[in-house]
Amino acid sequence: MPDGVRVRVPAKVNLRLGVGPRRADGFHELVTVFHAVALVDEVVASPAEGLSVSITGVGAGDLPTDRGNIAVRAAELLARTVGVEPNVRIAVRKAIPVAGGLAGGSADAAGTLLACARLWDVEADLSALAAELGSDVAFALVGGTAVGTGRGEVLAPVPPHPTLHWVLATASFGISTSAAYAELDKLREVRAVPEPIGPPDALLAALAASDPVAVGLVLANDLQPVAFALRPELRRTYDLGLDAGAVGAVVSGSGPTCAFLCASADDAEHVAAVLTVEDACRDAIVTTGAAPGAAVVD
Repeated sequence: MPDGVRVRVPAKVNLRLGVGPRRADGFHELVTVFHAVALVDEVVASPAEGLSVSITGVGAGDLPTDRGNIAVRAAELLARTVGVEPNVRIAVRKAIPVAGGLAGGSADAAGTLLACARLWDVEADLSALAAELGSDVAFALVGGTAVGTGRGEVLAPVPPHPTLHWVLATASFGISTSAAYAELDKLREVRAVPEPIGPPDALLAALAASDPVAVGLVLANDLQPVAFALRPELRRTYDLGLDAGAVGAVVSGSGPTCAFLCASADDAEHVAAVLTVEDACRDAIVTTGAAPGAAVVD
């Protein structure tokens, strides 16, 4: 057994997020385009007696270290599946904001599955286990860009495309995913938000054409009006980033992170600088996508 296994796992941005009606199982039917970006959490699995998790980095104090943490549940699920004791010390170093719409928890779960499988020298269908843990976990294993259907766990990879340049404007507050979906249902009942967005055909064509301006024009998210309704201050951030030169913008997932697509690395640096000077976000993170999925680094 190795002394420890280190895995790096990317955050995601939803380039499009179409939310259908609530299903009988309580989830909403989704059609989304996931896009991994080079903002990563690091998960280290080391031999131990018993199961424990420690967290450092962005938002560490806001996260539980018991079964309330999805990384703990991921280790338990894998151990139960392969018939071993969940003896592991999990150390998570976070760069992905908590409750930011960037799937940081899902990234940690995916990293834990891969790190523990390598540490324990076991084989399992990690994608199936990931889907059992949460809607975004399977994509964190795959990375790149992919269309997600069902509740997001059924993935169809998008052919490789050139690097996209992003600024992620994070917030000093979070938005609960469950609260966002509940608010969407409520607003739809009174027709206070637009009808669901259509299929992602135009976005996929823009990606295939390697045209960031065309991609920017078709970024969309059914939860974006909800994020603006729950936290109206996000509208200022969104508008400032576009005014600063971004070719497109979208609230990622349930928010509150605003993702700004830029035509070049220099443009991204400029947009980030404007957002910072205007105090429009907590952090303006310059990054790129599509990043690889979860990967063992040593």
